[in-house]
Amino acid sequence: MAELRGALIGCGFFAVNQMHGWCDIEGAAIVAICDRDPERLAAVGDQFGIARRYTDAAALFASEKLDFVDIATTAPSHRPLVELAARHRVPTICQKPFAPTLADAKAMVKACAEAGVPLMVHENFRWQSPIQAVRAVLDSGEIGTPFFGRISFRSGYDVFSGQPYLATGKRFIIEDLGIHIIDIARFLLGDVSTITTRTQRINPAIAGEDVATMLMDHQSGATSVVDCSYASRLATEPFPETLIEIDGSDGTIRLAQGYKLTVTGKRGTAVSDVSPPLLPWASRPWHNIQESVVAIQQHWLDCLAKGTEPATSGADNLKTFALVEAAYAGAASREPVQLDTLLK
Repeated sequence: MAELRGALIGCGFFAVNQMHGWCDIEGAAIVAICDRDPERLAAVGDQFGIARRYTDAAALFASEKLDFVDIATTAPSHRPLVELAARHRVPTICQKPFAPTLADAKAMVKACAEAGVPLMVHENFRWQSPIQAVRAVLDSGEIGTPFFGRISFRSGYDVFSGQPYLATGKRFIIEDLGIHIIDIARFLLGDVSTITTRTQRINPAIAGEDVATMLMDHQSGATSVVDCSYASRLATEPFPETLIEIDGSDGTIRLAQGYKLTVTGKRGTAVSDVSPPLLPWASRPWHNIQESVVAIQQHWLDCLAKGTEPATSGADNLKTFALVEAAYAGAASREPVQLDTLLK
């Protein structure tokens, strides 16, 4: 198969991980990059040897023959960039958060559907190898039918030093981190019918919430608790691990700190180490997330080759995005929110 030609739009904090991922994967290459900041453009271009550089996305699409584009900019720019890609009929990966509003996200999905091009959201947390290991146990039937889950991300890690803009927004932990943890809950237990949310701001130096607890009713009949915190000081810092508890009719799954997976089920109890690999370019503790970047990008290429819809397609991500919006609405009203009204 001929190597696919891709472009990266956005050369900021996280994009370097995506560039490393594309270098690791066979069958695709980033041939051009774009960023409005000439310094960031030069830094990424020089690091990865990309000669074709643009400060304007329209010029990029006009000048390059592309098989896909990877949009790694901030949310306010996503809709115009995705719609621009759709007009050029270029398959698109879009960074999360998908869009500033659910209406924007729906418009982006519609634009790509009408253009007949694939759209995938870079929702990579579910692609972490420990999360995939939990999914594999569920698929095996070892614990029977799940009826309860807890998906937890609690940390005191200073995320603001690397991304200072996170401290300034009125929305923080649900929009930036919780969206990943909610998506994991959907991935493991299915779509959600109702969500109830409570939020807190513990750190007085930030504008948004840094603690969130969400109770979700899944259409499968399971109940889950999704809890996120950047205000929890622990003896051993778990960042950036997601901890999971799932109870089923025939057993339980526990993904504990240190990537320890304990399964008690039909065949007894088994304990395994599901630590993510440390890629040559990765660094602890980020290696868990960095490994998932390669996994989701490989999934994208596989879907392009087979003509199948990505697991985290734009249409699928609308359900995760709607949960984020419902969480904020519920936190404000302190009432449960039905999801079907948001997705109409």
